[in-house]
Amino acid sequence: MNQSLSQDVFDQIAAEERHFAEAPRAFLEAWKRGAEIAGPEWFGDGTPEGLQRATSKWDLRPKVLLLNDALDVLSGGQRMFLSAMVSFYNAREGGAMLKRCGFEGLSDLGGLDLERRKVIADLALNYSGW
Repeated sequence: MNQSLSQDVFDQIAAEERHFAEAPRAFLEAWKRGAEIAGPEWFGDGTPEGLQRATSKWDLRPKVLLLNDALDVLSGGQRMFLSAMVSFYNAREGGAMLKRCGFEGLSDLGGLDLERRKVIADLALNYSGW
């Protein structure tokens, strides 16, 4: 029994190592999908070309000051989605933005459509720090 337990533990560790080795690439892919959905104007150099050229999450940093200024004129879903994305970049800024949107907990993400929920889920699954 100890041998199978040891093999199970080894398999779990190996699976986690594989996941986290691929996580930065998967995070970038999810981040790019999110930036495309929200609009490239909120990220990086603000252009569709910049979004396509991006090879690093650093190339697509959110424009936090611009987003903060525009937060009150965006739709509720757009505010929530962009604020959630910013929270991966900067927890304090993103948290403040989420609070302004009336975010009280993860269940509030239930107001997002499936495409946006998948982006947030993939970002959470593959986040390994900014």
